[in-house]
Amino acid sequence: MALKHPRADREGGRDLEINPIFSREPLTIPRYALPAGELDPGTAYQIVHDELMLDGNARLNLATFVSTWAEPEAARLMAECADKNMIDKDEYPRTAELEARCVHMLARLWHAPDPRRAVGCSTTGSSEAAMLGGLALKRRWRARRRAAGRPADRPNLVMGVNVQICWEKFANYFEVEPRYVPMEGERYHLGAREAVELCDENTIGVVAVLGSTFDGSYEPVAEIAAALDDLEERTGLDVPVHVDGASGAMVAPFLDPDLAWDFRLPRVASINTSGHKYGLVMPGVGWALWRDEDALPDDLVFRVNYLGGDMPTFALNFSRPGAQVVAQYYNFLRLGFDGYRRVQRTCRDVATRLAAEIGRLGPFDPLTGGSGIPAFAFRVREDVRAFTVFDVSAALRESGWLVPAYTFPENRTDLAVLRVVVRNGFGHDLADLFLDDLRRVLRRLEAQRGPRRSPDEATGFAHGAEPKRTRPGGR
Repeated sequence: MALKHPRADREGGRDLEINPIFSREPLTIPRYALPAGELDPGTAYQIVHDELMLDGNARLNLATFVSTWAEPEAARLMAECADKNMIDKDEYPRTAELEARCVHMLARLWHAPDPRRAVGCSTTGSSEAAMLGGLALKRRWRARRRAAGRPADRPNLVMGVNVQICWEKFANYFEVEPRYVPMEGERYHLGAREAVELCDENTIGVVAVLGSTFDGSYEPVAEIAAALDDLEERTGLDVPVHVDGASGAMVAPFLDPDLAWDFRLPRVASINTSGHKYGLVMPGVGWALWRDEDALPDDLVFRVNYLGGDMPTFALNFSRPGAQVVAQYYNFLRLGFDGYRRVQRTCRDVATRLAAEIGRLGPFDPLTGGSGIPAFAFRVREDVRAFTVFDVSAALRESGWLVPAYTFPENRTDLAVLRVVVRNGFGHDLADLFLDDLRRVLRRLEAQRGPRRSPDEATGFAHGAEPKRTRPGGR
């Protein structure tokens, strides 16, 4: 929704009266119009600083997957690079070089057949990276159709209804029919058989999610790829896979090294991830990689000359800061493989322990246990009548904890859950404090005569677990 200026006469819309403690003389500052004159820097800072105190505490935000902590050295590098524009590769060639190194590191991490031929780029986040992957799928499909003399005006993309909202945006913005596979029973994400059933000659690809935002589970990428191999053998339809690894692509390589989900599967054409999630960078940076040059149509790539060499660029955005790319390279350099494995192992250990402890409290049934990405969902048992997940979410918020409560998509709208995301910086000590507060609010909630909050009253911070607009049959 586009942001609108609030009416000046609306409650809370009056001008701001500044106490003399912030300045030599009292001031009146308009809230929704430019002040007529300048302010002292200290006064302007104090005004903004004080209002931001009303924001939630980012470290206690168990809804977001985005990093909320960074080492001081990383923060210092980001401050030093805040004025560098990532698009100006000729002016900032070393920043461009660090971006290229990160791409090569990820290509090796994700088992590209020839990392030197893998193509990739940084983005503002995994949503932009996902859209670039989808756009490449569409262009490849369109080129094949036109070369065969067939119509190319009805592309579709197959995915589970649990995909992040960016895929709905992609389908809308780039005029691709989204074909969502609904949840059924205890299957909360895309299945191989269900994906293949929706594929036809107009399918540009299948999106497989490594780390569903609804419950933290991995989708069976290898099974989906094998089912599509079989489809090609039977029908001749060649449908590639894009792996949305927004979270899992920076977890699985370190904790699940034997899991085949990446470029080891020949059908995987592209992968996106979020550097500012389990890549451990502050927001916002993402990464998009393609298996090789053939997977990324050349007409999508713009080329920039820098240091006498050729630098291909592919992005939806133009100007953006280079600070996060530098911080990503710092993290890769600082932690290495063993360091990332230690960080992600700690996150998973906290998540699995916390899920088990919550399951032992009594009123809750864990839906997942945190063994995929370090996130898990749990629901209130059906025999509990005093409160709902929405009551729990609201009660925890009183102590500063932001824990989203939401219902699952169609076919499982009966299922309402809470979700906890464990990130770097949320250790066992904070987990203990969270459990203490959860036990405390449960005593009060269990004394209620009945639920006080419904799904309609839930706040909208589900972070990727928003409902999709689907059609009957998943189309």
